Amino acid sequence: MERSQPTAGATGMLTDLYQLTMACAYWRSGKSATDACFHLYFRSNPFGGGYALAAGLEQAAEYLRGLRFSDDDLRYLATLTGRDGGALFPTEFLAWLGEFRFTCDVLAVPEGTVVFPNEPLMRVTGPIAECQLVETALLNIVNFQTLVATKAARVCHAADGQPVIEFGLRRAQGPDGGLSASRAAYVGGCAGTSNVLAGQRYGVPVGGTHAHSWVMAFDSELESFLAYAEALPNNGVLLVDTYDTIEGVANAVRAGERFRELGQDLIGIRIDSGDLAWLSRRAREMLDAAGFPDAKVYASNELDEHTVESLKDQDAAIDVWGVGTRLVTAYDQPALGGVYKLSAIREPGGEWLHRVKVSEQTAKVTTPGLLRVRRYADADGRFVGDMIYDEIAPPAEECVMVDPADATRRTSYCGMHGATELLVPVFERGECVWEPPRLEDVRARTIAQLGALDPSHLRFLNPHVYKVGIELGLHERKTALILAARGLSTQERRG
Repeated sequence: MERSQPTAGATGMLTDLYQLTMACAYWRSGKSATDACFHLYFRSNPFGGGYALAAGLEQAAEYLRGLRFSDDDLRYLATLTGRDGGALFPTEFLAWLGEFRFTCDVLAVPEGTVVFPNEPLMRVTGPIAECQLVETALLNIVNFQTLVATKAARVCHAADGQPVIEFGLRRAQGPDGGLSASRAAYVGGCAGTSNVLAGQRYGVPVGGTHAHSWVMAFDSELESFLAYAEALPNNGVLLVDTYDTIEGVANAVRAGERFRELGQDLIGIRIDSGDLAWLSRRAREMLDAAGFPDAKVYASNELDEHTVESLKDQDAAIDVWGVGTRLVTAYDQPALGGVYKLSAIREPGGEWLHRVKVSEQTAKVTTPGLLRVRRYADADGRFVGDMIYDEIAPPAEECVMVDPADATRRTSYCGMHGATELLVPVFERGECVWEPPRLEDVRARTIAQLGALDPSHLRFLNPHVYKVGIELGLHERKTALILAARGLSTQERRG
């Protein structure tokens, strides 16, 4: 499949104004070449769950690769004014933007990786003005796709191996939201989509048959089914609840005979309303009795992971799940809440200096350094914990990590478990050194990653908290920086 080219989103104008005003201020103050390190992460798992699923890296890389400011962009920026009515941006700064090319290093977690709060999904290192300019777009891309991929993974987990088809384009948040959601849903484990553009652009399997309007366009339901069989005999899934669902199944059975006469078969029936558990069981009985044991029962109607789980508990005879609105809109959590924070700076030729942001809210206190994440697994390959550490001062061999919520709780891995570095190189000095995997391989990675989590982390109600900690030395440096920022020395604090 041919890779999609960078889209209009690759423009530097996909940003908030304050990224441009800061870049201008860095440029005017002579600090635009100061190196900085920023990390993109989220603070809490979405949907009250036990994990999130990283997605959006391929689009983020496309954005960075194609990032430019066109002549039209610069002409628009030249029209912006400050409070005094004068030009907001100097002509020389706009010329600098016109020559702008991304030159930073980027590390990122591969798509389809299970991730957890406060560990970096992406690390951007390079000239501070460049790092700043890309913040908004990276958050926009990664936040949304990670959120939808996580929702899809939850729905697929509830379906317990049965296919889930995403078909929410009509109710998605605009064309781009629909396209990104279809891609992310496939990353999260969905078997296909109704979105034809997603099929064309990303190779996601597409599917779909007919709507209620097809049935209503004919004098009878049976007539519509027979006409559909004649028109598209190799696409025989019939929607049976336009009028009466049980009668609709009976008509589908009659139409099934016509499919067979045409050398095909009735693939299945879809139920889109009513008591899906009872109706699906009755439909299964009718299909089997009529000699269509291989015909599948498809179900839709505002499904999400909780509804699917409930229907499974009720022994619904559903084979394929069609999930739309509540998947592509990440129903009940409108945003992931990812952030992008500065953690270190370095003057040209100098040493890295740690930076920390303090807050009245503990969750908003940042972790300093050039961070990486090491994942530990047991002898069976099951994930047991992630350690965040500082590349500036790598961890000792003992690898003790501290629980950020309780500094008295510590875990030592001491080489007992296999370890994997989660962040991989994507850009080096602005050159992309990463080859995007095939999307089906990303989906396979998702399935493998979820399979390596203990089932207690996957449950929807009160999932077990996965262990993520800060390496001991990094924890001590962070504590010292926080105390210093608050005007307290370690000795004063102890006193």
